[in-house]
Amino acid sequence: MTSRLTTFSPTFALQTGLPMPLIEHSDYQPPQFLWNGHLQTIVPSLFRKVPVSYERERLTTPDDDFLDLDWSVKTGQTKLVILSHGLEGDSTRQYIAGMVRHLNNHGYDCLAWNFRSCSGEMNRQLRMYHSGATDDLDTVVNQAVAKGYEDISLVGYSLGGNLTLKYLGEYADRLPSAVRRAVVFSVPLDLAASSGMLSRGFSRVYVRRFLKHLRLKVEGKEKLFPQHISSKNYRRLRTLIDFDNQYTAPLHGFEDAWDYYRRNSSIHFLDRINVPTLVVNAQNDPMLAPECFPEALARKLSCVWMEFPEEGGHCGFPPADSKNEVYWSEERALRFLKEHA
Repeated sequence: MTSRLTTFSPTFALQTGLPMPLIEHSDYQPPQFLWNGHLQTIVPSLFRKVPVSYERERLTTPDDDFLDLDWSVKTGQTKLVILSHGLEGDSTRQYIAGMVRHLNNHGYDCLAWNFRSCSGEMNRQLRMYHSGATDDLDTVVNQAVAKGYEDISLVGYSLGGNLTLKYLGEYADRLPSAVRRAVVFSVPLDLAASSGMLSRGFSRVYVRRFLKHLRLKVEGKEKLFPQHISSKNYRRLRTLIDFDNQYTAPLHGFEDAWDYYRRNSSIHFLDRINVPTLVVNAQNDPMLAPECFPEALARKLSCVWMEFPEEGGHCGFPPADSKNEVYWSEERALRFLKEHA
């Protein structure tokens, strides 16, 4: 395939004194039978099953709502990884469960939290969740600190990856000292560009699925707040931009979808991050626009590494050997966590 990136020269970086957080060569190789980004996205999502046992904790938020936290704990550990899922995901999604299993097997406790309205029960407040709701992630992190965890890593996928990066940048000057590092995958760094990309071509298949699931959320919220939200014209929505304009923006205090995208795109927060962070975006990801591969910006960052493998799909990264139960993303995350322990 044709790379979206230009060639990066480490020699140039050394000569100019610039940092080198752009990882030029990724070692990811997909299985031969999954030959494009759509297959690498869809097949793991539909067919991979990862059994994980959780203990659920319901955490009350400062605004009298709740977050459901799913813990997978190894007795006596002080190292914790907090995992954030993607749009309309939850703690049971294969990419979250696979990461939890792999990290558990290598000595990490894990906390997979469910965004508001994503745990199987509608949340109490009018608001739900969105790409920039960093106050909820901060609540979760502080709960982990209160439980005695002294070494916390963050892992996020897609929307949860954007949320993680925004949190690290937005809270940089007040980040709990226990938060040491982060790894994120398949991140729509530029929300407007990626939402626009999802409005075109085959990617509209994903949008139809998202809108189908989100409709259930809107109808559930409508029952609780009929004076504030209506599903009457939901059938007219065709894109995520339509949804964000109609629901996400007004429910969460933004002027419109474009204001929401501008204020919450994590690309605007990367230069503030001050803990080691790895961003992994596959170049054949059908949900990411070219703006999500900011090579020039990557050359300037000192704490954020960027890796752009040519293959991988969206929240996919299945291993080349189909008999291997561990996905490349899980191995890659563990490698980074250990390198920056």
